[in-house]
Amino acid sequence: MKKLLAEGIGTMFLILFACGSAVLAGPAIGVLGIGLCFGLVLVCLCYCLGNISGCHVNPAVSLGVYLSGRMTGKECVGYIIAQLVGATVGAGFLYALMHMGDGAYSFGGTTAASGSYLATNVLQPGATSGMALLVEALFTFFFVLVVLGATDANKGFGKFAGLAIGLALGLVNIVGIPVDNCSVNPARSFGPAIFDPTAWGDFWIMVVGPVVGAILAALAWKALAGGKRAIE
Repeated sequence: MKKLLAEGIGTMFLILFACGSAVLAGPAIGVLGIGLCFGLVLVCLCYCLGNISGCHVNPAVSLGVYLSGRMTGKECVGYIIAQLVGATVGAGFLYALMHMGDGAYSFGGTTAASGSYLATNVLQPGATSGMALLVEALFTFFFVLVVLGATDANKGFGKFAGLAIGLALGLVNIVGIPVDNCSVNPARSFGPAIFDPTAWGDFWIMVVGPVVGAILAALAWKALAGGKRAIE
């Protein structure tokens, strides 16, 4: 239960601070600043919750960890449910904050072409579904591969793992935000979409892409690590 609570709380804060950086501070800090916020909040969470739950805060990461033989299917399902609940709570807080501001506050996180807000994962102007799907698959592949490699009990980097993971998330967001606000995390897409129905049209991309990426990452790490389990 402590692990599930940690995943729920961690995902809540990921949404609140990472998506919040776009919604509450986006006009001031821009894409680079938002990407850095995504990475920084994950670094903080890794060092806070890593020794409790592993700090997945992302169904794609949990899937990759499961496929790598590091957790059971039951644990994986529990983690994913906790992450979805946490993401919804975090998005709820962000939604409430948006409606507390008056007309003078400059909110960001809005895609004018679709009417979406809360930094939801929707196609940005000029991006296509195929482009976004490939980006989500490749970027999730990279991100989950970094997670699996950095946390490997035999080949990982111990206390530096959280730093590598946070930097990886920041990197994929800086490059991916102009395409679809960058997901690589179905929970990150799910929470804000609960409060913004306009996001559901592109939601399938934020599930299919990360799932494919997680599978590729698990297969790649097994090949690179010699097929050995990293955590028994």
